[in-house]
Parts: sequence; C-alpha cells; structure tokens
Amino acid sequence: MASNAYIIANKRAVSSHPHPHRQPHLPLPLLLLLLFSLLFIGKFDLVSALNYTKYTRKVSNLRLQRIQKHLEKINKPAVITIESPDGDIIDCVHKRKQPALDHPLLKKHKIQRVAPEMPKVKTLKRDEGSGDSKRKEGEDLIWQMWHRNGTRCPKGTVPIRRSTTRDVLRAKSLFHFGKKQSTTINPTRRADAPDVVSSNGHEHAIAYTATSQEVYGAKATINVWDPSIQEVNEFSLSQIWILSGSFDGSDLNSIEAGWQVSPELYGDSRPRLFTYWTSDSYQATGCYNLLCAGFVQTNSRIAIGAAISPVSQYDANQYDITILIWKDPKLGNWWMGFGDNNLVGYWPAELFTHLADHATMVEWGGEVVNSRANGKHTSTEMGSGHFAEDGFGKSSYFRNLELVDADNSLSSVHDISTLAENTNCYNIKNSYNNEWGTYFYYGGPGNNPQCP
Repeated sequence: MASNAYIIANKRAVSSHPHPHRQPHLPLPLLLLLLFSLLFIGKFDLVSALNYTKYTRKVSNLRLQRIQKHLEKINKPAVITIESPDGDIIDCVHKRKQPALDHPLLKKHKIQRVAPEMPKVKTLKRDEGSGDSKRKEGEDLIWQMWHRNGTRCPKGTVPIRRSTTRDVLRAKSLFHFGKKQSTTINPTRRADAPDVVSSNGHEHAIAYTATSQEVYGAKATINVWDPSIQEVNEFSLSQIWILSGSFDGSDLNSIEAGWQVSPELYGDSRPRLFTYWTSDSYQATGCYNLLCAGFVQTNSRIAIGAAISPVSQYDANQYDITILIWKDPKLGNWWMGFGDNNLVGYWPAELFTHLADHATMVEWGGEVVNSRANGKHTSTEMGSGHFAEDGFGKSSYFRNLELVDADNSLSSVHDISTLAENTNCYNIKNSYNNEWGTYFYYGGPGNNPQCP
C-alpha cells in the first residue's frame, strides 16, 4: 500500500495535468477506476509530466544486439531474483560474480574480507538524530522499496538492480548509459569563472572544504525528498563528493554517493540511493552504481540504485540517510558506510591515481540539470523544491558534516564555504549548533519570476 507521502505526491501530479476536467464522456465507473489507479500507482510510476516519446524511437536490430550484449555483461546470473513493488528486479548475485571484478585493474583483486578500520570519533558521541527525523537506520526499518515483500538476498550474495533495454535506450547512447557529463565545479574560483557557470547546464548549491588539505573521508546526514523533474534528461541529486586532482585537466578523481531522482537513468521519479566514481574527469572511466566494473559491493541488504522509502513531506515527517565515505588506513580502499555503521562496499584503490593517496577537497550539496527547454530555466526542483530560508520541514538539509583526517579520526567541519551559481533559482544557507553540528539548508524551485 502506498504511503501518505506517495498519495500527497499523486494529488499534485493529478492536479498539475493540463485541464483534467475536460475529458468528455468518460463513464463514471471508468473515471473512478482511473482515479484510483493514479492514486495507487503514484507520480513515481506515471511520471505524467514527462515526455518519453523521443525515447521510444525505432531501434535497429544491430543496436539492439549491442545493447543485449552489454546487458549480458552487467546483469550477472542470479542465485535468486526479487520483484520489487515499484517494478524493479533485484538480482541476488554471488559476490565473487559481481560486475566490479570484470575491471582490467581488478583481475587479480581479492574482495576485502577483513572489515575496514572505522573512523574514530574525536568528540564525545552525541545524539545525532533530530527529534523530528523519523528514520533510525540502525533499527533495520523498511527503507528501500524492494524490502517490502520480505524477501532478502542469501548470505554470500549482493543485491543488484537489473538493467533493461529500455533503461539503455533512454540514454544518449550505449557509451553514455550510466555515465555523468563532466559536472564537478571548482568552487575556489570566482563564481563567474567559466568552469563554475558552465555551459553544460548543471547548477549547484554546495558547501565545500578549503583546498590543498589532506582529507581521508567525509560524512553527512542527508534529508530525502522527491523533487519534481521537468524533462526526462534532467535530474536532481543530493550527494557527497570526495575529490582529488585537477579541475581544469583530465585527471580529476571523484567518489560520490547520495540520493538522486533521474527519470533517464531509472525510468521513474523516485529518489534512489546512488554511487558514482571517475578517475579521469568523467571522460571514460567510472559510472553510476554497479553499471560498470569498479565498485565492490559487500552488503547483502542494501541495493545501490534502489528506491528509498518513505520520503519527507512538506511540514510533516522528515526522513534522512547517513552516508560515510572513508579510506581504510590499512588496505587503502575507499569504503562506503550507510546509517549506523552498515558497510555497503568499497572503491578499490587500484581504480584511482590521486585518490590512491588522499583527497584534497570535499563537497556536500545539491545538483540539477537545467536543459532550458523552450528557452526557459527548468522547473526541476533541488532538494525539497523550497529555498533555504524556509527551514526545517520545508527546505531540505545536510546535517552533521564531518571529515576524516590522516589519523582516521572523524570530527565536525568548522570551516566551510558555500556556493550557488544562481541564488534566484537555488540557494544555500549554512549554520552550526550542538545537535546538528555544521549543517545547511539548500535547494529551490528552479523557474520562477526571479529565475526566468
């Protein structure tokens, strides 16, 4: 059964449909059935405001054969298969058969079996939860849609979201499937510098650390919402970036994790847990989730790329997720933790050049694609779709921003800067208190009278 969050979202989707009252001569029983279907299925399945027509063009047999060959490469044989209520297929794949180990640099890689050394907390452990934040990750609540039918992947396997031909066809090409364009910005340059106000249409509202410092990891708790997306090829995400290398060259290394809404990548408008990596400024290496070889998953209960549920509602229950990324001081792999010290997996050190040593910058915040369809700024929302000034329950937040140092110690960030390219569209406001440590509100609606 859909949660209240989905029902509220559905009411928005239905009311935003152009002239719904002008559908003539529909029999009352059929009309009631249609309305029920809309409420039950939700905006996430319908994506009614998006136009998928151009993504359903005729495809040659040769292209379909190439796509099928690629899918056979990344969709590994499953021990068991789980059908999620949202339509996803989750394959439970033996951990030694997962895509990561196909990488040329990982042919002799042995999956790390010894748990990494968790970062030490420098300060006394405080209650990191807001009294109004409902999800407690360590309590094993149902927080991914595929958990709802109660089936779990067996020990020794990892859950992998199956990719389909339709997923690939929504991408610009087979090469672009599962990849980002070059989107990372160098916030230390002037806000009007070419690589900040970039022509690729990506806009940000971020907090970031000073450059040229040695960083070995970062952590944050991220508020989860379901921002609306205007165009199929646009997205809205909220994430942590771990960076090293040159912003101006082709050697930037980046490790990323958070939540995103991406109709092109997933075929719906649900917020989903995601990861990303690149070692060459997003040119040829790396990908989202497990859509290429690289990230080694070790957790049998968390599916990267699967939908997060429930999500926050305006002026009502707030839900968040905690993500930790850090470098194991013994073996050098970059690990991802979720919630209350749940290990998800790791990016092997062999994948990177600069990050094989340490990071030099961390960024936290939101990013959207602004394709300027019809010559106007997109109405794709960032965060909750509300500006930072609206505060708790209305605006999205990152809280308890922390860094890992060379001693593998975790401490609160005290010296951060913020950047938003166009504050009339999306903005960010940071602060500090004893409960949330360093935190910020961020986001916005995109197109509005001040953001034409």
